[in-house]
Amino acid sequence: MTILVTGATGTIGRQVVRHLIERGQQVRALTRDPSRAVLPEGVEVAAGDLTDAASLEAAFDGVSAVHLINFGGDYQPLTNGRHIVDLAEKAGIGKTTILAGWQEGMLEPAVKSSRLEWTFLQPVQFMANFLTDWGESLRTTGRVREPYGDRKSPPIDEYDIGAVAATVLTQDGHGGGSYHLTGPEVLSARQMVAIIGEATGRHLRFEELTPDQVRREWSVAGGRPHLYLFRAFSQAAGFGAADLVEILLQMYGTPNEYGTTLTDQVEQVTGRPPRTFAQWAAEHARQFLPQPPA
Repeated sequence: MTILVTGATGTIGRQVVRHLIERGQQVRALTRDPSRAVLPEGVEVAAGDLTDAASLEAAFDGVSAVHLINFGGDYQPLTNGRHIVDLAEKAGIGKTTILAGWQEGMLEPAVKSSRLEWTFLQPVQFMANFLTDWGESLRTTGRVREPYGDRKSPPIDEYDIGAVAATVLTQDGHGGGSYHLTGPEVLSARQMVAIIGEATGRHLRFEELTPDQVRREWSVAGGRPHLYLFRAFSQAAGFGAADLVEILLQMYGTPNEYGTTLTDQVEQVTGRPPRTFAQWAAEHARQFLPQPPA
């Protein structure tokens, strides 16, 4: 059978493709620009854009299962969810995983009311986001400057999200469920910086900013950090720089229970415990090291 992976060149999509290939599955990867897609040998590449449902009909043809993301290239929730689901049902697709984004859109309710055998994947903080959130700062200054250094989360390795998706797409018994996916430990931002320091052999520091410092520095053009959440929220209509700063301060200062609660659902689905932050940091240590001059 052929399994379609949307967002296949993204951080999570690549891992879904990887695990499906390891399971001997035929994979079709959806991407907006096939000429730039670098994927494992044997993967069929299909052109398509989730924000343009009409472009998906050919990609869905002959597919038995699909991995969907709920957002487009601008990080915003899809508004054409009903159309996407109609095409999937028309194509006879069964098992469907949906990677939840930072905000619910039109796809989720359309999927829940469909005939698809759906499963929602709801991971907390991706470990991979620290490559963009902290990478440049740690490479160039050896420090992270953020508020609330003791804020905690159970970050998850993108490898484990891909493993869960591939398992759900190739095994029975997961339809109609929702998996809250976390790593194996709850860590503070300060602890994670220290772990990256151990992996790189460098003395790295977490420099805690006060809320007022954040308001002054992050509200200025060029002063905001390379945070995934900044990129996501900045695309939303009506949010100015000051609004974004207040949203992030609230999220960091008063994290919700969902985002800080540890679960064992990765192990329940895959049969093995999730990878630790130390394992992930060791694997990506070179990306946190100073770069030699060009």
